[in-house]
Amino acid sequence: MFLEKSLVLLPLLVLVLLLLDWIQPSLGKESRAMKFQRQHMDSGSSPSSNTTYCNEMMRRRNLTQGRCKPVNTFVHEPLEDVQAVCFQGNVNCKNGQTNCYRSSSSMHITDCRLTGSSKYPNCAYRTTRKERHIIVACEGNPYVPVHFDASVEDST
Repeated sequence: MFLEKSLVLLPLLVLVLLLLDWIQPSLGKESRAMKFQRQHMDSGSSPSSNTTYCNEMMRRRNLTQGRCKPVNTFVHEPLEDVQAVCFQGNVNCKNGQTNCYRSSSSMHITDCRLTGSSKYPNCAYRTTRKERHIIVACEGNPYVPVHFDASVEDST
């Protein structure tokens, strides 16, 4: 009797597990595009002379959990302008991939670099504001930034 019920419930259990496996990635898992936005976008703020900006933002954006991320760049432009970079000048990424794009105009950014004496969990960052072209890796449908590759000075 128990064996018969088990055999009836087994296909149902397999179906439920398959559904959970299909649904689960969208629950609580951050997409690469969402991770890019969390780690690199700060459209609502204009770069100011606040020297604690990086310390605050790196902590607020969870970039100091478990370790101090050594380098990070925040972009202070509208998200649409950064997403548009995916359709501008195609360049090779630092890792040799071919899905990187260079912005056609310079953008306001803030570079955050871990200070030499800083150790986890007391991560301390040097804040440097710049106006540079950005290079981002793009993928997906829609085609959007998923990785900040570099920033470069105007070559003109």
